[in-house]
Amino acid sequence: MRIRKQTDFLSGLMFIVVGLSFSFVARGYSMGTAARMGPGYFPFWLGIVLALLGAVVAFGATSKEGEADRMARWDIKTLLWILGSVVLFGLMLKPLGMVVSVLALVLVSSMASHEFNWKGAILNAVVLVAISTVAFVYGINLQMPMWPAIFTN
Repeated sequence: MRIRKQTDFLSGLMFIVVGLSFSFVARGYSMGTAARMGPGYFPFWLGIVLALLGAVVAFGATSKEGEADRMARWDIKTLLWILGSVVLFGLMLKPLGMVVSVLALVLVSSMASHEFNWKGAILNAVVLVAISTVAFVYGINLQMPMWPAIFTN
């Protein structure tokens, strides 16, 4: 067996690992039956299906048909910008509110792009703040601060 498409093979392995991890954690919850599902039933079977899908994708990477490819080298700087923006968002959400946190998330993660420009990043941030506000605050009534605490008192 020779791996011709490294990207597909590694994607399949990732699906398998994530799916089996979800299924393993879901075993700790009550399963129930198909007729009376417990809280662990859906994540367990979803993890199994994801793992099976990953196996199909990984196996398909060994096909002799199609072009062979190699995995590109990781751009560590880009990875750090993206992960850093998510960590920053998590740290800022409670004290500074959703609006400021989403703005920071989008602006910092935009710096990972090789085509970064402030105009596009700010426009994207404003649109995502509006969508997040409508979806999470008004749509599903999620209880989170919208603005920093100093503005709400």
